[in-house]
Amino acid sequence: MRKTFALPVAALALVVAACGSSSSSSSTSQSSAATSRSTASAAAVVLATRDVPGLGVVLVNGQGRTLYTFAPDKAAKVTCVGGCASAWPPMFLAAAVKKPTISGQVKPSLVSSDPDPSGGRVITYAGWPLYLYVADPTAGTAHGQSINSAGGPWYVITPSGTVITKKPTAAGGSSSSSSSY
Repeated sequence: MRKTFALPVAALALVVAACGSSSSSSSTSQSSAATSRSTASAAAVVLATRDVPGLGVVLVNGQGRTLYTFAPDKAAKVTCVGGCASAWPPMFLAAAVKKPTISGQVKPSLVSSDPDPSGGRVITYAGWPLYLYVADPTAGTAHGQSINSAGGPWYVITPSGTVITKKPTAAGGSSSSSSSY
């Protein structure tokens, strides 16, 4: 009779151990995700410039990825949220940081930030909230330039704060149709 009773107890112990290990694995992965988010948000955010083929010198992030403005923002506030922000992620500031690190031809007087409706602060330039485009695979590409996506047209911005609305020449970026303000 002891063997019959011992078998269900052993099986129960295995189930409890498996649940505990999966729970601890889950909390470990949640903890890792939270740590990488805080590490990423604690990292310095860089606003720089780069010559992008077909467009000239435009604003980029620290990895050289092109930054865009969204026409519906009207140089006033962040309007790309939810699904829009999945394809066009805003350039967020870390919570403890007032302004990004700047380099290249970036004019400090044009750099600021605005509140994002979903929380946090988005870096702005000449009043325009700045976004990346997930379809730009590498630094120096501008596949989002002058395309109409997520409710409006997207454009790069120069160090002087001028929004470039032209389509890039054949050497760079998108061949989509152009929209203007």
